[in-house]
This record gives sequence, structure tokens and C-alpha cells, in this order.
Amino acid sequence: MSDTTGVERYIAAANETMARRKADWDEMKKARFDTCAVHGLYTMNEALNSNQGSIIEPIYMSTSQTYRDSDEMEAALSYKIPTWCYSRIANPTLYYFENTMALLETYGADIEATCVGTSSGMAAIHTATDAFLSIDPKNPTAPRNFVATCQVYGGTFQQFNARRKEEQGIDCRWVVDSNNMDEWESKIDENTRFVYGEMPSNPGQAFFDLKKVIEIAHSKGVPVIIDNTVGSPALLRPLTLGADIVIQSVTKTLTSSGLGICGAVIARKNIVSNFGSDMMKADFAMYLKAIPNRDNGQNLSPMNAMMSLTDMRTLRSKVDMFSRSTELVAAFLEDHPKIEEVGYLGLKSHRLHTLAKEYLHLVDSEHDAHYGKKINRYGHLLSFNVAGGTAGARKMFDGMQRIWRATDLGRIKSVATIPAISTHSQQGEAGRQMAAIPGNMIRLCVGGEHPDDVIRDLDQALDSIDGKTSFQVPSEFSYGGASDSTMAKPVD
Repeated sequence: MSDTTGVERYIAAANETMARRKADWDEMKKARFDTCAVHGLYTMNEALNSNQGSIIEPIYMSTSQTYRDSDEMEAALSYKIPTWCYSRIANPTLYYFENTMALLETYGADIEATCVGTSSGMAAIHTATDAFLSIDPKNPTAPRNFVATCQVYGGTFQQFNARRKEEQGIDCRWVVDSNNMDEWESKIDENTRFVYGEMPSNPGQAFFDLKKVIEIAHSKGVPVIIDNTVGSPALLRPLTLGADIVIQSVTKTLTSSGLGICGAVIARKNIVSNFGSDMMKADFAMYLKAIPNRDNGQNLSPMNAMMSLTDMRTLRSKVDMFSRSTELVAAFLEDHPKIEEVGYLGLKSHRLHTLAKEYLHLVDSEHDAHYGKKINRYGHLLSFNVAGGTAGARKMFDGMQRIWRATDLGRIKSVATIPAISTHSQQGEAGRQMAAIPGNMIRLCVGGEHPDDVIRDLDQALDSIDGKTSFQVPSEFSYGGASDSTMAKPVD
């Protein structure tokens, strides 16, 4: 430790540690995507100096840390040195998870970013957007608005439309045609706090020209926030294209096991924004961690951070496999006489295929011994509209035997839902019409099964439309002890 005394000696020691970790960051930025996913910033130095040589990041389940003396506590709690004083604010396991997320979302670009983990994807959306929606102390009576695509996950729609607009009076300006740049531009004004998009969208596979939207928003001093949950950094990294903030429901594509709930906000340093303090704009994610999340408590648990970190190590290969299987499934559905329409960006017939082809690539495929060139992949999510209207869709849905009926996506097991009666039910008929989510749409996320078996299940379920439902509810069944409080409307 330095020869300085008091608080200053701890600051000097912390600076040495931060310099070492900055060197680790710079070195890892030279590595390939898979290496970043496997190691993150958990280096041999970290293992030997801090974690008794463990080659896997330890789970720190303790709520807090102790300090050597009052000087170290003062330095820590005044944010002069790194600390995990209390796990509501920070935790070593979260540190490793957050840095891995930042590395993956900035891969391939010489930019710095930081991350804050949250208890869920919805908590991540709330955390990222709330910071921009407070009353401006310089102009407390000024109206507040934000601009967002209407093709978003149902929970996002509710948070924006019900929680923000109806309850708080903050104007949410929906963009209906996200590829109409004039519509984006017309809805941004001097009171717009941020622009928000989800691409590819859940469930309809909406997609837009991100570079053009960023150019429009930044010309007006407005930050761009992108929900990259479906694409993941294995296919798309919005920060490297100029976006300011990325949202991840880490529960989904990034972690296919389905064992825990997790979210993340990843932000490049020095974001574009007309609103907010210098500290907020300089390092947005660290600002969230140090101030709003410290007080609001939207923290991620160490156990969920560790489970997510473990799942993320094989992200690229999983997304490649899921995408290849989904292309085959989509092609089968497109040719089936009982399917009216298939929403999958990988189909050449999709109206947005050419645009998606420009943006969605399997990371490092050109350095892969198997491919040796840059290739497109389009993810694991698709939607399809069943002939016969809502009744036909429900009949087919009920006939699935291998595909799980659940409000989930990104799993190692294939999962399907009917958005109109589940994920987007609270959006209302008008909201669903605006977002192009009809009652006969089924959302399917293809997992790790062999695609032949997924197709076989879809085929027999489609046959069941004209016959008897294959799945029969037992005469006696249990909800597994679910209480009234858990039998609420589905929200995931």
C-alpha cells in the first residue's frame, strides 16, 4: 500500500487497482467475442489476488463488506474508491457480470461502456428511461415526452403507456411505421428526453434503419435507447453503431437455461443528451448504480448474476444454432397451407429482409474455421398467423405436444405463446392493432431441439385444427400450490 496516510492511502491503492483493471479491459478488447464471453474481466490476477485462485467467478452471497478502518469506510462511502458496501448497490459477482456485458455490447469497436445489472429486463427499462424523465430543475414546468416504436414487448408498452403516460402525464409518442424517418423526425421536439426502439421486435419482428434514426435523434441532442434482447450482441451491437444505451432482458437470448431473471443497462460513455447532469452523461450506467439504483433498489441478486454469466459464455454458438433451426422452421411454416403469414426476418419474402441483412450478422463468423466469411443470422424468434382466425390459432396452439405453451422466450426448449391473450393482452385491442398483433398470431421461439422434431410437432398441431386436439387436460390436476397472488395476468 502507498506511503500516504488516512483516506488518501486507500485512494492511492484504489487507483493502482483501477489502473490494473483498465489494463485488463484494454487487453480483453483485443480478444475475440467468444473469449470475451468466456473470461470477461475475471483474469488470473483477479483470481489469485482476490479470490483464492478460483478459476470460475465466485458467488458473493454476503449482503455487505467490512472495512479495515474508518478511513477506508469514509473513502468508500463517499465514492472515492470502488466498494461493494452493500449488495443493493454493488457486489463482486455483479462486477464480473456487468463488465462481461459491457465487453460483449462494445465488441468490435474502440469505445468504452459500462453496465448496471438489474433484477429483470423490465427493471432495466424503467432504470434507463426514468433517469431522463424527472422534472428539469432549470425549467420545472416544461412538458416531457419521449418517442418510441409501438412494436415493442407488451410489458414495455404498458410501462410507457400506462405507467408513464396515463399515471404520470409524460407524453409517449408512438411511431407506427418505424421505417418512416419523417415520422421519427416529426415527433421529436425540444422537450423529447429520449428515443426508444426494439429490434427485432417481440413478437412481430419489426425492424428499422438504426443508423438513420440515430442520426436524426443526435442532430436534435436526443439519446437513443435500444432494446437488444432478441438480437443479442451475437447478432447486433447498437452501441457500436452510435446508439447511446442498450437494454437487455438477460433472462432471454443471453441466458437460455431459464433458471433466473436478470436485466442489464449498458451505456457508452459520454452519451448525447440535452437533459441531465454532466456526471449522468459522462458515465450513464455508473451514474445509475451510484445514485438512482442505490436509492430505488432495483439490484440484481448475486446468484442470478452468476447463473447469467455462466449461460452467456456460449452465446455465439447458441445463437448460431438457434438461428439455423429457426430458418428451417420458418421455411416450413411459410409453405404450409394453414398458415397465412410468417414473420421472420430470415425469409427472403419478408418485406424487411434486405434491411435486416444489412444489420444482423453472426459475430466473428469470418474468423470461424467452419464459415470463414461474414454470414447473416436472424435469431430464434418468429411469429406466424394461423388460418381460421383466433379459433384456428387456439386449436393449433392447444395441439402442441413438444413445444411448451408459456410466456417465455430464448429458452433451450422451444416455447410458444399467443401474444393477444398473454404478453400483449393488457395492451388492449387498439394497441394491438396499432402494433399489428392479431388474435391469430402465435409467437414461437425455437430452442435447441433438432429442427425436424420442432417441425414435426408443428405439423401435427396444424393437423389438429381439423380434428381432435391432441393434448387432453387431465380430469384431476393441480396448480402446484400456486396461491391467488401468483395467478395474476401473465406479464413476461
